[in-house]
Amino acid sequence: MIRVLFIHQNLPGQFRRLIQYLQGQPGYELTGIGEEAAVRREKQGPHFRALAYPVPEGAGEKTHHYLKHFEACIRRGQAVARMCVELKKQGYAPDVVVCHPGWGEGLFVKDVFPLARLVVFCEFWWAADGLDIGFDPEYPVSFDDRLRVRIKNSVLMQSLLAADDGVTPTAWQHSVHPPELRPKIREIHEGVDTRFLVADPQAHLTLPNGAVLTRAQPVLTYVSRNLEPYRGFHVFMRSLPRMLAGNPALQVVVVGGDGVSYGRRPPEGFASYREALVAELGERVDWSRVHFLGKVPYNTYRSVLQVSSLHVYLTYPFVLSWSMLEAMAVGVPVLGSRTAPVEEVIRDGENGFLTDFFDTEALADRALDLIARRGDTLAVGARGRETVLRDYDFETVGLPVYLDLLKPLPSSISPQEAV
Repeated sequence: MIRVLFIHQNLPGQFRRLIQYLQGQPGYELTGIGEEAAVRREKQGPHFRALAYPVPEGAGEKTHHYLKHFEACIRRGQAVARMCVELKKQGYAPDVVVCHPGWGEGLFVKDVFPLARLVVFCEFWWAADGLDIGFDPEYPVSFDDRLRVRIKNSVLMQSLLAADDGVTPTAWQHSVHPPELRPKIREIHEGVDTRFLVADPQAHLTLPNGAVLTRAQPVLTYVSRNLEPYRGFHVFMRSLPRMLAGNPALQVVVVGGDGVSYGRRPPEGFASYREALVAELGERVDWSRVHFLGKVPYNTYRSVLQVSSLHVYLTYPFVLSWSMLEAMAVGVPVLGSRTAPVEEVIRDGENGFLTDFFDTEALADRALDLIARRGDTLAVGARGRETVLRDYDFETVGLPVYLDLLKPLPSSISPQEAV
């Protein structure tokens, strides 16, 4: 029996599919540690128990602002370490720990369980220049911001140095890590469920107003966990007047919350970027044809993609979203931004389409043309699905690599014997 401990602030996070798979396999005992709110949402079963830690206090008021993130992460790392110590007292010792270290949870795991294989998820290495920071001139950064960002990497660096292995989803994300650390990191995407995400000619989507969309109508889709500049929401919204005017039958479906996952808060006086941009665009947009669904169940999300004629995906040079690959898996033609994470996957005109991130007119014109020729773009959408099947499928691509990592370290003493 291999004991695997998953640690993620938002459990199960990127490990969801892996945990679901392992629950159905003999020979694994699974435990999870996450923040209280996440654990309350997560279903437990006979082969998976999820344990919660309370949200720790943040940094002190007098802490230097460069160190506030680091201090908050240390506090969270301590909370997780205390839980691990309690587990150890109860006779538990994992063979393998899989951890997302971005919030500090991986800082002290190896100190408690030195014989366990520690695998950390290296999502992104922040840089003061050349990546997301300073990319968008609408949101300039100061010299002070750049110095603070470099210190922010301290958490990942310490976690990775303590780990036995690192994993990162894409070649581009691997490349942004320092050359000294890259040999320790394996490229392995967490995987797309291509059995569930398939095209459906009979798909339909019932909107909040009662209207029903099908594949017979021109439908443009946009998805982001939260609607914010990092995912080009402001660019997408500013392209809507030209898009909607250019196709009177076009319906636009937007999925995502009003929070902020990355970057700065909304403009002063507005609760969200959506609210700010709706106010900015005003009567230039026919809002009766723009449908904000908020965050939706996964089945509804699949229906959104299945009725889509064209899916728009924009991003800063940052972590690649699942939504782009999931849209491609459904066979929807994707119009993506010409930024490094997207260009690693999409080749313009072959398995998707590309447009300049900042050019709202070019985005609108390209989208209108592709939707008008949506019968001709089906082959491109099909090749997009082939790309996902070949390079990002969970069962055939990601899972074999993860299973190789879920092996105990070679040792004459097992973690259980060392407890």
